[in-house]
Amino acid sequence: MASHQLSAYQPHNHEHCISEALEEARSLCLDRGVRLTAIREKVLELVWQNHQPIGAYDILAILAREESRPAQPPTVYRALDFLQEQGLVHRISSINAYMGCPHPGELHKGCFLICEKCRTTIEIDHPGINQAIHSCADDHNFAIKESVVELTGLCPNCK
Repeated sequence: MASHQLSAYQPHNHEHCISEALEEARSLCLDRGVRLTAIREKVLELVWQNHQPIGAYDILAILAREESRPAQPPTVYRALDFLQEQGLVHRISSINAYMGCPHPGELHKGCFLICEKCRTTIEIDHPGINQAIHSCADDHNFAIKESVVELTGLCPNCK
């Protein structure tokens, strides 16, 4: 789903990004026989609110304002764990925040371009990066369990 990647730095109808992500999540969960509960879907929607990573406590704060019965921290963390297990979100370790995955149905390694100024973050999936990572691991007889590459700098709008 390259549309998420290409439009993150340019003005666009972000509601389309959100609805596309939710639609794909519903379909993937149905195909996999797992439940996308109301709270899981709401957390995913909040993660997709913009192209900036969001922390669990930011999600909690939004839920507290929007919901009549606010979620507790364990509920949000369980939802985020589920979404991460299903490949619907990625955790960006350096800032302890979450990003929606623009291509959750594909097996891939997470590689992110993170703007230090505006925090806009895009996920890129580049075959050369994936090949280099696997080649280096193979050279050391290392079995990769998880791989996340975080590149920080300035986006086109901030540089």
